Amino acid sequence: MRAAQQTKRFTPARRVSATALAVALAAVLAAPVHAQSGAAPAPVSIDIPAQSLGRALNELARQANLQLSFPAELVAGKTAPAVSGQLTTRQALDRLLAGSELEASVNGDAVLVRKAAPAQRSSAEEKELAAVVVTNLRENRISKGATGLPMDIKETPQSITTFTSEEMRDYGVNESNRALEMVTGINVEQYETNRATFNSRGFEIQLTQIDGLGMTNSWGTVVGQQDTFLFDKIEVIRGANALLTGVGNSSGTINYVRKRPTNKDEGEIEVKAGAHDMKRVALDYNKVLTEDRTVAGRIVLIHQDTDSHIRDLNDRNTTLYGVIDSQIGSSGVLTFGLTHQDARQKSPMWGSLTLNYLDGGLAKFRTSSSTSQDWAYWNTKSTSAFLEYTHYLNDNWEGKLTYNRRHAEEQTRLLYAYSPAGGLNADNTGLIGWPYGSYTTTDSDLIDANLSGKFDLFGRQHELIVGLSHSVEETDTDIYPFDASYMLLPLPAFPYGGDAYPEPNWGKRTSDSGGKQGLTRLYVASRLALTDRLRVLLGLNSVKLSREGNARYGSVTTKTEYPDTRKSSPYLGFTYDLTSNLLGYASYSEIFQNQDQKDFNGVYLDPMKGVNHEVGLKADWLDKRLLTTFALFRAKQEGLATYAGMNGSDYYYVPQDVKSKGFEFEASGRIGRDSRLAFGFTRLKLTGPDGEDIYEWVPRTTAKLRFDTSVPGLPDLRLGLATRWQSDVHKEGGARQDSYFVSDAFATYQLSKDFSARLNVHNLFNKKYVIGIAYGALYGEPRGAYISLDYKL
Repeated sequence: MRAAQQTKRFTPARRVSATALAVALAAVLAAPVHAQSGAAPAPVSIDIPAQSLGRALNELARQANLQLSFPAELVAGKTAPAVSGQLTTRQALDRLLAGSELEASVNGDAVLVRKAAPAQRSSAEEKELAAVVVTNLRENRISKGATGLPMDIKETPQSITTFTSEEMRDYGVNESNRALEMVTGINVEQYETNRATFNSRGFEIQLTQIDGLGMTNSWGTVVGQQDTFLFDKIEVIRGANALLTGVGNSSGTINYVRKRPTNKDEGEIEVKAGAHDMKRVALDYNKVLTEDRTVAGRIVLIHQDTDSHIRDLNDRNTTLYGVIDSQIGSSGVLTFGLTHQDARQKSPMWGSLTLNYLDGGLAKFRTSSSTSQDWAYWNTKSTSAFLEYTHYLNDNWEGKLTYNRRHAEEQTRLLYAYSPAGGLNADNTGLIGWPYGSYTTTDSDLIDANLSGKFDLFGRQHELIVGLSHSVEETDTDIYPFDASYMLLPLPAFPYGGDAYPEPNWGKRTSDSGGKQGLTRLYVASRLALTDRLRVLLGLNSVKLSREGNARYGSVTTKTEYPDTRKSSPYLGFTYDLTSNLLGYASYSEIFQNQDQKDFNGVYLDPMKGVNHEVGLKADWLDKRLLTTFALFRAKQEGLATYAGMNGSDYYYVPQDVKSKGFEFEASGRIGRDSRLAFGFTRLKLTGPDGEDIYEWVPRTTAKLRFDTSVPGLPDLRLGLATRWQSDVHKEGGARQDSYFVSDAFATYQLSKDFSARLNVHNLFNKKYVIGIAYGALYGEPRGAYISLDYKL
């Protein structure tokens, strides 16, 4: 071992005097691990989120006012669970160190963490120890971010934002699209009442995942919304993310992290009511099912029924999610989960509002205006299941096999109201109707196998993941024909009522279109420690993409299959610890994406190539409670499908190179003991192949702020404010929206230890604004208030 490795480096939570360190060392020699002298120590209030073990220990030292020391190499790569409550120092340490193979000695305020000494155990104790691998997994379960490797957000050479379940609950965010509106660098284009696209760094996000696995979204479109009560957190990784997704673009990836079983019996019930006749009840309950804690299950049930600020629109959603995990043998964990969602939407809008007049100017209608009819609906059902087996080969290596299966059905009766001339007449006439009825099924299967762990080389420890996955998605659409006399009838002056267009006499369901795509990929990533401060991330993702049929929302093409796409994408990243609190990073990544759009002749365009460059600084502040990120990025989409015109009744596109560059700043964490802050600012520039601005509906500047705190003198009262601002946007020949900001607020009062009441107000200042400008226009929700009651079981 090199001389530089002979001396242990210690990471103090604060400056430790020689006297304090001597006291701690004496405690190691003189006392057993759990011994304490004198009177029993008084518990203190502890609130530490799940994070790396080193940061968690530092946070404990700050909150409990301890002199705490530990060798840095002992905690490297280890994680700690969330710990909260009125706890003694010993209780907090035991929870943080559970499963870490470390122990702590306590003597007054002095604490020293070291590697646990091997203990002589009876055969019964050995048997019991071998039976609780799964409990360590539950306590230390972490998401693997942008690389597939277990790294802190600070250590990842890309911009990542996490929105936790606690924050989403406080701000009354029940729908995933509303949650994403609050995330740095993400713009939600809700262009219909049931469909939306998301964009980041100027480009549409083509992929959403659950627990790090998923498939591309047709046209970047997402139908319906996920209920946030299902998830522990939502992660947004900005920039190309080839290592985890296989295909995609330079925008980013959204990853929903599901709730999993925990090690104790616990739960909560939420009841909510408010504006637009909102009624909601949600249950989350976890149960340890065996005495040795090797089997546990969790169930989540949600039912919500609400009208809308939009005329006649009603959403009724029921979701059931169950998951169970069990230890298999002494080193394996098997997890099975099932989710069923039933979403029924009455009077949905297919398409959106036409606001521009043919002679210039924009109409100003009531925010409740809708193009839909009373007979219209859009119902969706989906059932998804996953099976996951993790096997621990030793302390450093694990293998994982995951299988996901999803079946979804959509049943629609819709009316598309549009202007063939491209705008309204002066008297608000000019719209005609296009009825549509369909039944669509989507089936997808995904299997992923990977091996990950740590290895020693040249006196340092490194990390590696190698994986292989295969996914198939098949979509079939049937339509309900009707007599041509119901087609393209003129509509009265807008806004009209829900009885303005007759419902067709629907015929027998007939097959219309279908498509299938398959993706096989091999991926490998490694994080190499070149020095104590410098680490490099190397990755490669090789994909084979096959496809036939037509796009999910596109017209049938003249070319129903094309040659397989075989591409390899590299990933290169560096991190360098400039100081103990400041890290610099740089990353380069490539990614490919199949395209749903077709050219003038009705042939699919070739896959688009995305290239992403990013450099930045990440810094810890306030004893590592606050993390700031400053990133400079440059992205390019080569051969990106860009609208070029109409060929008869069909849209056609041409491939163009589009560039995006800009910067982002984000600060998130705690400032003070009882205050949380999340602030993000994004500035970007988008240019087409001619060097001129393009995609004018994407805001060039956005700022988002969330801040909440307890009230001095009233510790049971917590107040919060979330504000988002964006620069002006417009669409040529469409709508326009000047710069605006929208604010949401909440007040939570802790009525007892387990019972709380919360008031949420959305659009606090009742701002009238337009969204979804990329594909039309919708009015945003006006001010609305909601009351929630939460009870801990």
